[in-house]
Amino acid sequence: MRSLRTPLSTSLRTGSFLAALVTGAALLFTAPVAHAADTPLRDLAAAKGKVIGTAVTGSKLTGTYGDLAGAQFNSLTPGNAMKWGSVEPTRGSFDWTEADQIVAFAQAHNQQVRGHTLVWHNQNPGWLTNGSWTSAQLSSLLQNHISTEVGRYKGKITAWDVVNEAFNEDGTYRPTLWYDGLGADYIANALTWAHAADPAAKLYINDYNVEGVNAKSTALYNLVKDLKSRGVPIDGVGLQAHLILGQVPSSLQQNIQRFADLGVDVSITELDVRMALPADSAKLAQQAADYKTVLNACVAVTRCAGVTVWGFADSDSWVPSTFPGYGAATPYDENYAPKPAYHAIAEALGGTTTTPPTGACTATYSVTSQWDSGFTGQVTLACSGASLSSWKANWTFGAGQRITQAWNATCSQSGTAVTCTNASYNGSVPDGGSVSFGFNGSWSGSNPVPAVTLG
Repeated sequence: MRSLRTPLSTSLRTGSFLAALVTGAALLFTAPVAHAADTPLRDLAAAKGKVIGTAVTGSKLTGTYGDLAGAQFNSLTPGNAMKWGSVEPTRGSFDWTEADQIVAFAQAHNQQVRGHTLVWHNQNPGWLTNGSWTSAQLSSLLQNHISTEVGRYKGKITAWDVVNEAFNEDGTYRPTLWYDGLGADYIANALTWAHAADPAAKLYINDYNVEGVNAKSTALYNLVKDLKSRGVPIDGVGLQAHLILGQVPSSLQQNIQRFADLGVDVSITELDVRMALPADSAKLAQQAADYKTVLNACVAVTRCAGVTVWGFADSDSWVPSTFPGYGAATPYDENYAPKPAYHAIAEALGGTTTTPPTGACTATYSVTSQWDSGFTGQVTLACSGASLSSWKANWTFGAGQRITQAWNATCSQSGTAVTCTNASYNGSVPDGGSVSFGFNGSWSGSNPVPAVTLG
């Protein structure tokens, strides 16, 4: 349950081509499957009786971001919009703008909404955390908050993450405003109040580092077992699944099953798989395998309701700002192109992907003009025996070159790595056709031609 971030990549557009080819290299690549041709993830998930969801930022639900959020997912989780600090920043003064926007978007796109989150130790308003409250006052504040928010969206929220991150790593209760002020039964009370406000909503306890069988997940298991025995309304357990590349717990499916055997649903609620940057083909392949392992575990257990990714694109991920040096954690890249992880999710949900024949399209990188400190480059995509509905060209400069301006593409550069995606008007490359884009850059010492890949 982490904050989603604002994109940091820079778009470079404008200018015109300069002439006179100086040097160039034709490079074969394998074109990716046209995304529009794939069966949407939400349709694959529905056929399996599962949810495939994503956390979203309300202000971004337009353009490509909105199109993908609506077309690919059958459930939305507000990344921040329903947290206490967002909805009641000043005591008694509510702001439901973004939460309402996300709910309306979901209704318009026939999607579920997962409410997130009612009781947490983070992202609370200052008036609450800085106040001096008696236990009775604190209990009244919490009950009022839950009743107000759950009541507002009664009938519109499929499931609520009622209590979030209640445990330490060793399985003891986390000391928080709620535990310190109200004792362990703040959890049972919160569930009871939420149920009273919307009896139809599924009520979850959500936590991280509980994906495998360990001390923390066992404490959560024992809590759920106790709540069930006491008749407290508890419908499910959320496993956040903020994972590190290559470290999916081997006991994930076993753990999902043991919670299911208690008579509750299980959801993977905040899946991402972070890697040390820069990303490369080997890391992306491992990430795809990790996503597939998680999806397979959920598909295998009847009471695993589904999987939600914590932001579907790298431009909307909390990881880089929280774990410096790590990123590329989601199924889509910064420019909304599907990564191998996307296709792994599709395959785990029963979909198939195909790859056009190698060499069906070529990318030609050339330097069309060069001077003491700068140069003009051009990349031409040409297809024969295949076609593209969108494209993304990647390369790594070998001598410290920097792009300063681009046209007929949106380009971003991080260190030596460059990514350029089609403009709104030139994404289509027909069989037998070609598309070119250009850029200006700076160089010193040498200006070698890089290898271009599409991905």
